[in-house]
Amino acid sequence: MTGNDSGAPAERPLPGPPAGYDALGEARRLGRAIKVGSLCTIDRISGFPVATLSTLATDYDGTPILLLSQLSTHTKNLDADPRASILLAQAGKGDPLAHPRVTLIGRAVKQSAPEVRARLKARFLRRNPKSALYADFGDFAFWRLELTGAHLNGGFAKAADFSAVEFLTSLEGAEGLLAAEEGALEHMNADHTAALALYATRLAGEPEGRWRATGLDPEGLDLAAGDLITRIAFPRRIAGPGDLRDILVELAADARARV
Repeated sequence: MTGNDSGAPAERPLPGPPAGYDALGEARRLGRAIKVGSLCTIDRISGFPVATLSTLATDYDGTPILLLSQLSTHTKNLDADPRASILLAQAGKGDPLAHPRVTLIGRAVKQSAPEVRARLKARFLRRNPKSALYADFGDFAFWRLELTGAHLNGGFAKAADFSAVEFLTSLEGAEGLLAAEEGALEHMNADHTAALALYATRLAGEPEGRWRATGLDPEGLDLAAGDLITRIAFPRRIAGPGDLRDILVELAADARARV
């Protein structure tokens, strides 16, 4: 056993993820594909961490979007101290600690600008349509968890930490794509439901269902079927509507080729 000048044992560096494991890709997938997480805030009275359950969506760059009531304890905590984290864990059979999860860390910021609120509301409700029942109540507001970092635990010996810059999707040069998002989603959901089902079942391994496109960005397409959520990562970054058409055709061909 080695030590230091104080006589205490020296800490061993933690091993990184195994070779070939795409830790960043897994962290980003979880951030986009999990819609319910444990939101941890600092209790304004005791100063201790408090965890509550919250639904979420993501902004274009992957920033978590929260719809919170001012009457909730976690909202009152955030008003006093905006520091927060949210744990997004993938469920599955067997040992729950064997399944991947990511913790997103940052500061929650309430969004009051009308154009920003409209964008966040559209993305949130496409992913959480039942929230339309209360999204416009006077005590509810949309928040963004402005990230400072992310911690992935992908299972045994698959832990990794990322800065916000590493984790988030760059939107540079993608203004045309983002402006076309609403129309593109409407078109896909109206005319290309069979292709969306192929993406979900053959590319993401999801079960059959009425899959719909709920969001897109330069790095991928988000799909939902009822309570099921999945993420289709693009094989390359795109920036405009033409790029989107090309890559969707490629993905459809890839999906049809898989049995």
